[in-house]
Parts: sequence; C-alpha cells; structure tokens
Amino acid sequence: MKQFFSKIASITLAFLVLFSTFSFTVEKHYCGDFLMDVSFVGDLDDCGMKMDAKEVVKKTNCCKDEVHKIEGQDKLQSNKIEKITFEKEQFLVAFVFSYKDLFVASTTVNNFYKDFSPPDTRLDYQVLYQTFLI
Repeated sequence: MKQFFSKIASITLAFLVLFSTFSFTVEKHYCGDFLMDVSFVGDLDDCGMKMDAKEVVKKTNCCKDEVHKIEGQDKLQSNKIEKITFEKEQFLVAFVFSYKDLFVASTTVNNFYKDFSPPDTRLDYQVLYQTFLI
C-alpha cells in the first residue's frame, strides 16, 4: 500500500514539473461580438471580412484577434557544485563511516538440539487426575 501511494505521488510530481514548464497560446478571432474561431496550436481562420488597404474610404474593421499567452517556467532550479571546504569534508567522511556501520551483517549460529529427550516424569498425570483427550 505504501509503494502504491509512493508511485502515485511520484507520477503526480512528474506531471506537475512537466506542466509548470509547458507554455502555450490561445488565439481567438471575433467578428463583431461573435466568436468565430479558437486556435490552440496553429493559425486562425479569418471570417473573410478583411478590409483592403487600397480603399480610400476609411472604414472601421469589425474583426479583432485576441491572443492569450500562458508562459511556463524558463529555468528550473539548478544547484551549483560548491568548493568543498575542510569542514564539509570532515562531515562527509563522518557521515559515510556512520552510514556504512549501520548495515553490517551479523552472523549468528543457531544450535538446535536434534536428539533432545524430554525430562523423565515420575507420575503419569493424565492417569492420576483422570483427564483424557477425547
């Protein structure tokens, strides 16, 4: 059960890191007040009401595009290796020796007596108390 929860937690954290670095863009095309097209991955299709730039009469363009950009992380935390000082080296050596001694295999010899006879009884208690297993 503990391994199951550990696996679920590790998968969840992996997806969290993946989606926190993931960035994407949502583009929306409106024609007037109506939403005509939404694009998550590519270019939008226009509604065909593009105004020509050659026209002398200036008209307002009824179409508008909205772009929503969701930025992910650019940099993840990276640890730099620092120069090891004498104090850190002493701590590291003490840690390695103490950790190594935790897992020393001890050998024990079990002496089992195969030909061990039970002690002699002077009285037969079952007959004496008349208690018999049925």
